[in-house]
Amino acid sequence: MLRLLHSIPGLIAAVLVMLLAISGATLALNPTLERLQTPQPATAEVSVGQLAGRIASHLSGVEQIQRTPSGSVIVYHRQNGQGLASTVNPLTGEVLAPYAPSVFARWVKELHRSLFLGTSGHAVSALGALAMLLLTASGAVLLARRAGGWGKLLRPLRGNFSQRWHAEVGRLSLLGLLLSALSGLYLSASTFGLIADGSQAEPAFPTHQSSGPALPAASLPALQALDLKDLRELVYPDPGNPQDLYSLRTSAGEGYIDQASGALLAFKPYDAAHQAYAFIYQLHTGEGLWWLGLLLGACALGVPLMSTTGLWLWWRRRRADAPISDNSPAARADCVILVGSENNSTWGFARTLHQALVAAGLQVHSAAMNQVQHHYPKARQLLILSATHGDGDAPASASAFLRRLAQHPLPPELPFAVLGFGDRQFAQFCGFAERVHKALEASGARPLLPLEGINCQSTQAFQRWGQVLGSAMGLELDLHHQAPALPSHALELVESVTYGAQVQAPTRILRFKTPSDRAGQPLPPFQAGDLVGILPPGSTQPRLYSLASSNLDGVLEICVRKHPGGLCSGFLHELQAGAQIQAFIQPNPHFRPQQGAQPVILIGAGTGIGPLAGFIRGNRARQPMHLYWGGRHPASDFLYEPELKGYLADRRLTALRAAFSQVQDRGYVQDRLVADALAVRRLVEKGAQVLVCGSRDMAKGVMQALDEVLAPLNLSVITLKAQGRYREDVY
Repeated sequence: MLRLLHSIPGLIAAVLVMLLAISGATLALNPTLERLQTPQPATAEVSVGQLAGRIASHLSGVEQIQRTPSGSVIVYHRQNGQGLASTVNPLTGEVLAPYAPSVFARWVKELHRSLFLGTSGHAVSALGALAMLLLTASGAVLLARRAGGWGKLLRPLRGNFSQRWHAEVGRLSLLGLLLSALSGLYLSASTFGLIADGSQAEPAFPTHQSSGPALPAASLPALQALDLKDLRELVYPDPGNPQDLYSLRTSAGEGYIDQASGALLAFKPYDAAHQAYAFIYQLHTGEGLWWLGLLLGACALGVPLMSTTGLWLWWRRRRADAPISDNSPAARADCVILVGSENNSTWGFARTLHQALVAAGLQVHSAAMNQVQHHYPKARQLLILSATHGDGDAPASASAFLRRLAQHPLPPELPFAVLGFGDRQFAQFCGFAERVHKALEASGARPLLPLEGINCQSTQAFQRWGQVLGSAMGLELDLHHQAPALPSHALELVESVTYGAQVQAPTRILRFKTPSDRAGQPLPPFQAGDLVGILPPGSTQPRLYSLASSNLDGVLEICVRKHPGGLCSGFLHELQAGAQIQAFIQPNPHFRPQQGAQPVILIGAGTGIGPLAGFIRGNRARQPMHLYWGGRHPASDFLYEPELKGYLADRRLTALRAAFSQVQDRGYVQDRLVADALAVRRLVEKGAQVLVCGSRDMAKGVMQALDEVLAPLNLSVITLKAQGRYREDVY
């Protein structure tokens, strides 16, 4: 529902909101431009009387002095019977330039306020401000859900840049757009008389004035006591009428000044309604607050960007909702696939599964989870593929699934399997998929497979799940999901170091450069902890490896263990120096140390040391880093041993605790953590971040060990994840 509330006003009012935003951004420049063109008084106060005296020495026939909120002083005067307007220097009273209001600025202001349509145009602009408020408020809620809560709005968002572009611009523009929309609605309401603006409260014209000759304006006590910063307008009396008065408008109120005595007469302060109106008008326009005008203008420029990207996201969702080929009707399907997706990436995996099942001879029906039916007469399996949105929430296409399931439970004889998609960096990893699995079990349905979770859309994990599913269904399923292609680069092997042959775990550290390095075309940007995708010959599916270097190191480095029958690992282990491969870089911004003085605990086993060694190599600021790592035998597969000793010597690495499983006093990395429980607790109390890399079984053991270690602090791994202090890269 919230997604519809966010998208429908955007689609309907996109042009209007963009028009208001662009015109508003243009007007927001005026206070800054005016400020730059106006000399500013020094810290010493300048009175209106002093200013009037300075102006009188340069101009005659002064009729009116105005001071704009940005500090410009405009004088209306007569010369040779002709009415003139001049901008003057408030420090000297000298004329800076003739004053003429900008025709363009007036045109843009009229466009912004009423679209040149008069009263009806003001109403349309008000609707545009209301649409902007709805879009901003609903977008803020959706953004908080995506980030995992309001407290995590400033943390990095998931997804590649094309997926984050809309949300990133919205996050930067959020507060400015809320302020502009709310203040714009207030001003519109005052325009239509729905809110009082205090403009009707004017002082009564005095009936008694002093007799005597008129004093020069510079000599009037009331003007000498008034600071220039408080002046808004001073209208001079008619020279031929000794009974006329000076009309004065200040930031505090309005009144009259006797031209003979210089006394302030009938001054009436502005009421609360007028003060509120003036304050909100200043917030909306930035007049008098040039820096706020620049910020509001920058935020307003985010509107056309978000409108464009929002329309693109809507079109992409519409395209993804196109019917799947060979999609059988639900009433005739042997197998039903229901999909819960937020940004449609889960639909790609569903299509791969759908096509594989059709190729195996089944009639398959695929639909969004919100389209679940209470009865599938011929279905023998129900397969649910669902992402999790934000902090365990339902994705867009599954928002009504649990409610519909509660109203119409599925028949218990229909076996089901749930596959979740998420990011292990979040405490609620596959949280919605877990809720779906429990709800189906509670309804009496029988699980075909245990609940499984796919981390960061891993195609390898999806392929393994497909093999288990095929076995349960009595089919041969090989799910080769092809993710959208990223730009590939040619890499040339320049160095390799071999470990582990003596313990039947051959492992190589491989370092690549681009063949064009000598031609001045270096490696593409990447950081340690990012992923490199390599497609071995004879395969249609790339293998992802965590990077142990950044492009600043001059090499692309990975650590690869050779697995029996492993197509990609076997290919990489056979490479000789000078051999070339094609690879692409996939950013992984959630898996890297946070900058600062807080300590970092690095935990890994086997080749999981690769990105951890990269983090240590890049620790030029000497942030405290403690490495816990597990291998098989120190004489054979102590990966990165020479480098780690060097890092200990130059203090890029604070401490190293290694465990080996094939020695007399054998142990695992989780054993080292338990043995160092007191030291680990102290590090966590100091705000330590924990980064874990390695196999899933190792990561599970590490979580159990850390829960035991942290129990005296009333903390757990789940708590650290919720705080963004526990990150994993597991496989």
